[in-house]
Amino acid sequence: MKIFNTLTGQKEGFRPLGDEVRMYVCGVTPYSECHIGHAMSYIIFDVARRYLEFRGHKVRYIQNFTDIDDKIIDRAATAGVPPQELAERQIAQYFSCMDALNIRRADAYPRATEEIPKIIEVIQGLIDKGHAYRTEDGSVYFRVKSDPDYGKLSHQDLDALQSGARVEVDAEKEHPLDFALWKAAKPGEPAWDSPWSKGRPGWHIECSAMSLKYLGEQIDIHGGGQDLIFPHHENEIAQSESFTGKEPFVRYWMHNGLLRLGEVKMSKSLGVLVTVHEVLERYTSDAVRLFILSSHYRSPLSFSDEGLEAAERGLERLQQAAGGGRNEDAGGKPPTIDVDAVRQAFIGAMDDDFNTAQAIGTLFDLAREINRARSEGVDVKPAQALLRDLAGVLGLTLAEREISLDAQPFIDLLVQVRTELRKEKQWKLADQVRSGLEELDIILEDTPKGTVWRKGRKQD
Repeated sequence: MKIFNTLTGQKEGFRPLGDEVRMYVCGVTPYSECHIGHAMSYIIFDVARRYLEFRGHKVRYIQNFTDIDDKIIDRAATAGVPPQELAERQIAQYFSCMDALNIRRADAYPRATEEIPKIIEVIQGLIDKGHAYRTEDGSVYFRVKSDPDYGKLSHQDLDALQSGARVEVDAEKEHPLDFALWKAAKPGEPAWDSPWSKGRPGWHIECSAMSLKYLGEQIDIHGGGQDLIFPHHENEIAQSESFTGKEPFVRYWMHNGLLRLGEVKMSKSLGVLVTVHEVLERYTSDAVRLFILSSHYRSPLSFSDEGLEAAERGLERLQQAAGGGRNEDAGGKPPTIDVDAVRQAFIGAMDDDFNTAQAIGTLFDLAREINRARSEGVDVKPAQALLRDLAGVLGLTLAEREISLDAQPFIDLLVQVRTELRKEKQWKLADQVRSGLEELDIILEDTPKGTVWRKGRKQD
């Protein structure tokens, strides 16, 4: 199994540090609704976790909430509510959206406001080792020149980073790229006591502190979007390795490509977004997953209704092949599909840096084989079981919308009536029955063994 490591710029064989894979993924700043770009990132890392477990690894997965931040403070002030109330509301909304997308919950969700003691411990350690300094107003900054490897994740030196970066202007900073570990409180802002001032943690330090507390000094996988490489993850490496004296802080840095709306990156701060709630009103969660996973996770992805509609159609083919219920038509001939070969093809794709696009291609190949074999009266139950199992690794439920039990006998009766009409060559009436059922989102399929029906994909 190989994973592309942003730090080295190449695929590397995956060898975890211990018996448990330690995995940290940067979470949201909960100041507004989750958008489909968030869904993309967390679906990708949900699948990485699921696949590692599928391959026999035990995984400890941690994801944070940055529940105090300038954006939260500003948005709360506009809304006339306390910052913590706004954060709690948006965290609840986050969980609702992620649950609806079948994203498994992390083992822990530490919050910045609940980890102040650990954050203070790490900052004080950096000061004691000469990697950080206090300014006159009581803020604390990391001294980037104290880390000779600063810039190794983004593959740039200090001069290149300084010329290309948006940096926080502060006359008290020793170097323009020095970043805040602790921010002295401004009037009216939430604040906590510290040895330096009443204030709050900077953005970057919380992830180092949480990773250290919940996963240890060195971890296996750290994930996030490509927009976090610099400065967030660059700064995480600098402060974590400077504090512990151990390298590497992270063995495999994984970064997903960004979701775009037209030519613009989807972003809350830019106001360019489509919320998860809006998407799930129109498409199934499986279709959203299929749309996202049909591209390699490191590639950019353009959001489009056409892409999601195509995913819905593809999902129907998988659902039909999986034979999810009453219309399953397994014959009596011995199985002919080589399920071991299919399984190995799926593993081969996923072992190659979580190539979900190729893995999904394997599922569609299997679905086609199932439909062919079923039409020939071959027992396809082993292949269907494998299809459902591998789809589950990708977080696909292949669940179809429920039809009321009261409606099923009437649908069966109408199918039977249409069959009799066709025998009598009353084609017009038979077509009227089909059309009427299609209006109710019931799709008929004429097979060598008779007519079967299934649910369509219209929304309730």
